[in-house]
Amino acid sequence: MGPVIAVTGASGQVGGRVARRLAEAGVAQRLMGRDPSRLPEFEGAVKAPPASYGDDAAMRRALAGADTLFLVSARESADRVREHITAVDAAVAAGVERIVYVSFLGAAPDATFTFARDHWHTEQHIRATGLRYTFLRDSLYLAGLPAMVGADGVIRGPGGDGRVSAVAHDDVADSAAAVLLGGDAHDGLRYDLTGPDAITLAEAAAELTRFAGRPIRYVAETRNQAYASRAQYNAPAWEMAGWVTSYEAIATGEMSEVSTAVPNLTGRPAQNLAGYLTTHPRAWEHLKA
Repeated sequence: MGPVIAVTGASGQVGGRVARRLAEAGVAQRLMGRDPSRLPEFEGAVKAPPASYGDDAAMRRALAGADTLFLVSARESADRVREHITAVDAAVAAGVERIVYVSFLGAAPDATFTFARDHWHTEQHIRATGLRYTFLRDSLYLAGLPAMVGADGVIRGPGGDGRVSAVAHDDVADSAAAVLLGGDAHDGLRYDLTGPDAITLAEAAAELTRFAGRPIRYVAETRNQAYASRAQYNAPAWEMAGWVTSYEAIATGEMSEVSTAVPNLTGRPAQNLAGYLTTHPRAWEHLKA
């Protein structure tokens, strides 16, 4: 048997897509998730025992025999950095030699977007292990733009006139598969995975209007207004901060970078918003008149 790639979040949007692409390439995999019954069935893929990132022993069992770990970031939580560190340390203990980590565009200790800070701390820990690594810093997902629209047809947030280079899940998965299959050529590198252009939220609203057949508007909020308009959800403070600062990071330009990494890795252009909405009508179905 050749090298084995462990794919986390294999029942999710990114992990599932990557697992399918690796299966098509005939690669041996260990598919990982908290609920193995939700994991897909692929030839050459073994379902690992259930494991969550924060459970060291379970992660070691799930990673046994894997050479490479494709680490999709955990769902947002107050303890996400600790969970990532536990997962990475378990990978080291299990004998994993390489980690390909899905990070976030502009990850930094002082990033405006609070969740991007989590990714920076995770990257630093991975570097410190001495393992081979590659970081995939993806932008906001294109699927997130129609999801921002409220029932009243309004995108609200403190995004100002900033731009976001949103990227498709498929483009991230294709890029990740290229890195995973590319061996040591990608070691020690960071790829910023973005769409082909950066658009304002007003431009996104105009494109959504064209597809939905009814007016979709963007209303810029102040920080205080953003917190007030989201108070109805009674979300914990860390989650509320993530929601609000994601818009503020757009306003500051921290999500505006446009990279050629997707076409360089995949050999085809990255998808823009119009292309995404054309190929994924379910993403905006709820916006129809």
